[in-house]
Amino acid sequence: MIEKFCISQFIIDSFAQILYASTMSFDFKDFATASMVLFAVIDVIGSIPIIISLREKMGHIHSEKASLVAIIVMILFLFVGESILGLIGINTNEFAVAGSFVLLFIALEMVLNITIFKDSAEGVSSATVFPLAFPLLAGPGTLTTLLSLRAEYDIQVIIAAIVANMILVYVVLKTSSKIQRMIGRNGIEIIRKIFGVILLAIAVKLFTSNIQELFNQ
Repeated sequence: MIEKFCISQFIIDSFAQILYASTMSFDFKDFATASMVLFAVIDVIGSIPIIISLREKMGHIHSEKASLVAIIVMILFLFVGESILGLIGINTNEFAVAGSFVLLFIALEMVLNITIFKDSAEGVSSATVFPLAFPLLAGPGTLTTLLSLRAEYDIQVIIAAIVANMILVYVVLKTSSKIQRMIGRNGIEIIRKIFGVILLAIAVKLFTSNIQELFNQ
């Protein structure tokens, strides 16, 4: 009985030490920045009218399934994406520079209210996975952003930012109609433009920091 207690206590203490060490090494400033970048790129608030339209057309959207599929796609690409790039001879700095242009175009869409990227949702029988989870939530812009962020931040920071954003996405999917009624279409547009400007500044920072790394190689 005493041995079992000692072993249990040892496991608890070890887990506490690991948790404490990971917390000490966790950069909350980087987490806040990465979360804001993903929030701006995913643009779930700006997508509320699209979500409502899909719900009206399809009848029902499984918020849990959409959020789960999106988070799996993002985390898998976060780990496998760099290996895929390595196979074709591209490093993360080069990809980050290319990603900064994608972020730039997304930001211009948000600020200027223009359409640069076009997605087709014709012939969709269920909106939960396509086009909601992919490409609306975990689309090309988001996946490009993940690898761009990996060139700047620790992997644990990015995963935490993904999880935080997907929790927020789930809440928005569940309450999209209430949010639209509460802040109105004008409110959604204002929020979208504010985050568009923030994303524009982040795209410039991402470009300048990684282009310097390329020239230093």
